[in-house]
Amino acid sequence: MRIGLVAHDERKGALMEWCAFNRGTLAKHELFATGTTGTLLEHEIGLKVTRLLSGPRGGDQQIGAMIATGKLDVLIFFWDPESPQPHDPDVKALLRLATLWNAPTACNTATADMIISSPLFASSYKPRKPDMPDRKVEVDREGKVIIDE
Repeated sequence: MRIGLVAHDERKGALMEWCAFNRGTLAKHELFATGTTGTLLEHEIGLKVTRLLSGPRGGDQQIGAMIATGKLDVLIFFWDPESPQPHDPDVKALLRLATLWNAPTACNTATADMIISSPLFASSYKPRKPDMPDRKVEVDREGKVIIDE
């Protein structure tokens, strides 16, 4: 599986603890993480991680794009519901894409435990993706975008 790992500053400790506990299982999968989270996972937990940009600098959007293009199977995102985030629209967009594309998503330890301990996690399970027809997008001579549905 291709797993995205993201954590806000106040939740990084909880994610590191969860990843350390599940290190053996996670090491068998392809891991992607935003900036500092990826660095911590590599250096403190010893996991091989593909590091993306930090969340506020585009990492959340990179993870979202991976979900939308079918390049990420699971999202583990320990976000902080008590602290305002300067990149809150990016956070909301990431969670929206994970829901839209039916990606298994954990926002806390209990849900992450349920996902990783599911028999489906170790199988070739692929969640159903929504059936969305491609749109034809053109730009006319005046620069106006025309969307053909």
